Amino acid sequence: MAAERGVRVVGTPPGLLLGRGMRAFLLLLWFAARGDALYFHIGETEKKCFIEEIPDETMVIGNYRTQLYDKQREEYQPATPGLGMFVEVKDPEDKVILARQYGSEGRFTFTSHTPGEHQICLHSNSTKFSLFAGGMLRVHLDIQVGEHANDYAEIAAKDKLSELQLRVRQLVEQVEQIQKEQNYQRWREERFRQTSESTNQRVLWWSILQTLILVAIGVWQMRHLKSFFEAKKLV
Repeated sequence: MAAERGVRVVGTPPGLLLGRGMRAFLLLLWFAARGDALYFHIGETEKKCFIEEIPDETMVIGNYRTQLYDKQREEYQPATPGLGMFVEVKDPEDKVILARQYGSEGRFTFTSHTPGEHQICLHSNSTKFSLFAGGMLRVHLDIQVGEHANDYAEIAAKDKLSELQLRVRQLVEQVEQIQKEQNYQRWREERFRQTSESTNQRVLWWSILQTLILVAIGVWQMRHLKSFFEAKKLV
């Protein structure tokens, strides 16, 4: 999840229209697959954090379930109800936007208000209930971003939408999410450009400072040598 995701088109397209069509098709495929499902292992007091790049005003839903390792059966079994998970989410400005205790299986939701890298951390409350006994906990985590977080079956039943109306709504929300992602990429590009300009400016001023120091040292050396030669009556 912390890895950078994106679509890169390699090679020269036969025509401009074909190139644009392929880019749009690949971009839609990327958004169609925008969701992260994984599992990881944590110890009794261990905390796991993940980085998710999220545009602003985007809803994120995370579903998780936990399993405890059974040493007798030598396999992972569903965790007991007493075992819980604490979920904490921080925005790019390191502000906590979600901090809540959940059960052994649950779902958390939050909406981003600042574009950038959001930190999602999970750890167990096993120290309270002493259910771990030094074992390992397996956590299955599935994160859905943007319109992929919507349950369209529930939306269709609630709003009494036909299949065509539901499909149109899905397409509209997909286009809105693509627009948010494009705005986020422009924002990232602008930040990168500002950082590059700032770095170039600092390098320029450092070069100027080095030049001035070298000139000053050269002038001082010349004056020192002149004073030395005059003192020795060589000049």
